[in-house]
Amino acid sequence: MNIVKNHSKKVLLPLVFGSLFVCNVMANHSPNSPKPINLGSAGTFTILTKTGVTDVYPSVVTGDVGTSPMTGAALLLKCTEVSGNIYTVDAAGPLPCASSSPNTLTSAISDMELAYEDAASRVSPNATELGAGEIGGLTLSPGLYKWTSNLSISTTLTLDGGPDDVWIFQVSGNLLQASTVEMKLQGGALAKNVFWQVAGEVTLGTGGHFEGIVLSKTLIAIQTGTSVTGRLFAQTAVTLQMNTVTAPVNGGQYSVTIHSK
Repeated sequence: MNIVKNHSKKVLLPLVFGSLFVCNVMANHSPNSPKPINLGSAGTFTILTKTGVTDVYPSVVTGDVGTSPMTGAALLLKCTEVSGNIYTVDAAGPLPCASSSPNTLTSAISDMELAYEDAASRVSPNATELGAGEIGGLTLSPGLYKWTSNLSISTTLTLDGGPDDVWIFQVSGNLLQASTVEMKLQGGALAKNVFWQVAGEVTLGTGGHFEGIVLSKTLIAIQTGTSVTGRLFAQTAVTLQMNTVTAPVNGGQYSVTIHSK
């Protein structure tokens, strides 16, 4: 199986033999691209957890943040760090910006769990155990990838595809991206179409950059100075250390606003 995207395109030009035939151009969509994961109401959140968010100030989060069913006292971001809404199940969240919205959070957490199960249940992967669990240095085309143990990214990983292409990574163990490693999207690929389903812990090392929607069964730990374009959905906690986390949108991402303390 070819995991490197083939950039060649075939075009059938118009032919005129007394009449004009329609030009047929191949769609910019990989035949290996799976259907995206439906995030439901969780898709309005940049960070969503069950047991809280810890933070080493200052971090910058663009988009909404929520924690449920754990009390809002476990959400330790300051209002000035979030360009979006902060939702908690009670009045114990960051003041004065936190909104007590238990019903909104119950729905979002349920949809987060459904999204995880959807990603985990996808079958017929395009590749299994690729790189024996080490994919640093590779350029991957759209598709479904599966590992039955841990997955490491020790050098630059490039995802090459169009704006409608989808990547789903199923990881039965932990996911570790090494320090200073940057993930790159090219060819028009979008972070909103990259899904990391991880049964174990997710650790992103210091000073790097990561792309995509993280669906973790446990902890997501972002180490000092690393940036993320995507969403962090943890069924336990998310830990931040002076990070920038930016929600993706169609065709790009939100602009980042840094508030003064």
